[in-house]
Amino acid sequence: MNFLRGTKLYSIITGACPVCQEESMYKESNPYKLHKTLKMEDRCSHCGTKYKIEPSFFYGAMYVSYPVGIAFAVAAFVISNLIFKLSLLGTFFVIVGTMIAFMPIIMRLARNIWINFFMHYKKEQQSS
Repeated sequence: MNFLRGTKLYSIITGACPVCQEESMYKESNPYKLHKTLKMEDRCSHCGTKYKIEPSFFYGAMYVSYPVGIAFAVAAFVISNLIFKLSLLGTFFVIVGTMIAFMPIIMRLARNIWINFFMHYKKEQQSS
């Protein structure tokens, strides 16, 4: 993943600080520990970036989670119906299962995308 370092894509995929990309924004790296899925650090310990720009900042991530969820559902549809030729009912269950299984990842991806709309990587913040 280091070849993406310095890009928004790196920060979105890894959940790294969008400014310095030196550490994770999340207190728990495993998104499947459901009671800690969205627990975030207040600031980056490396560059001091405050993650919650304002109260309720991450409510905007709900608007991002919809298209991210749709992308996962479309991928599940293509794989189950078009590749494995499952029935429509079987495909429906695969889509529902996919959405349930990937919900913690979708929620984190939406937050990562949302914060990267407002913060940008600064090369001089990166440690040598």
